[in-house]
Amino acid sequence: MTTLSSVGRSKGRGDEIKKAVQERYARAATQTMGGCCGPSCGCGPAAVRPDLLEPSRYTPEELSGLPADAVEHALGCGNPLSFAGVKEGDAVLDIGSGAGIDVLLASRIVGPAGKVIGLDFTPEMIQKARQNAAKAGVSNVEFRYGDAEQMPLEDSSVDWVISNCVINLAPDKRKVFSEVFRVLKPGGRVSISDIVTGNLPEAIKDQMGLWTRCIAGAIEEGEYLRTMREAGLVDVAVIARQRYDQASVLSLLEEILPDEADQEIARGLLRQGESLVGNIWSAKVAGRKPA
Repeated sequence: MTTLSSVGRSKGRGDEIKKAVQERYARAATQTMGGCCGPSCGCGPAAVRPDLLEPSRYTPEELSGLPADAVEHALGCGNPLSFAGVKEGDAVLDIGSGAGIDVLLASRIVGPAGKVIGLDFTPEMIQKARQNAAKAGVSNVEFRYGDAEQMPLEDSSVDWVISNCVINLAPDKRKVFSEVFRVLKPGGRVSISDIVTGNLPEAIKDQMGLWTRCIAGAIEEGEYLRTMREAGLVDVAVIARQRYDQASVLSLLEEILPDEADQEIARGLLRQGESLVGNIWSAKVAGRKPA
C-alpha cells in the first residue's frame, strides 16, 4: 500500500501528490468512476445515482439539456452554484472544472454578456470538457490547463470563483487561496463545495489513495476557514454541511484496500476508518474579497 509521510503531506512533496491526483483523474476521464465522494454524496448520472438530485446539489431542471457525459463524470461533492449569487454578465472561474458540469450550468446564468473559465490540470479532463461544451453549443466558456496554486489568469479578472471538491486535493492550500484572492475583482465572491474534516488519525492521512479521493488532503474546517481569511478574504462562513455516513466511508476505504498480501494492513485501515464516520463532511463555503 502506498503511504504518504507527514512530510509528504506538505508542499515539500507537492509534485508527488499532484502526479497521483493527475493520474487518477486522467483515468476518470476515460471511464465512469467514483470521484471525491462516497455513495451518499452522488457522483454519477441522475439515472444511476438519484442522490445527485439531493437538496443543495442539482435540480432536474439544471441537469436537463446537459450533455450526458458531463453528468456522468460529475465527480464533486455538492453544487457550488446552489448557494452562489452569480448573475447575468458575470465572469466566473471554476477551479478544477473536470468534465465541465458546473461551467456549463454557470454559462446559462451569465448569458452571452458573461464568461465562464474552467481551470483544470488534467489534460484529459480539459479535452472532455471542451467536447461537452461543443455538444452543449455554448460559446461563452473556455477551458484552460493550469495549476490552482499558480493560475493562468490576470489579476482582478473574475467576479466569482467557484469550486467543487477540488481544493482539498491541493498540497499548498495557502497558495490556492492567495491565487483566489488575486484573480477576484474587488468585491468578488467565492462559492465552494469541498471536503473538510474533524481530527483524523495519522493512519488515514498517510494513505495516498485517500489523498486522491479527497480525504487525506482535506483539512479541519476551522483551518480551512482560517486559511481563506489569511489570504485576505472576508465574510468567510460555512453555509451548509453534509456529513459522510458509514456506507460512504466504507466505500472509499474499500476502493484503496491493498492486495491479499497486505490484508493485515487492510484490516487496520478499516478499523481506523471507523473514526471517519461523522468526522468528514462536505462543506459549502462562502467568502468575499473586500471592495
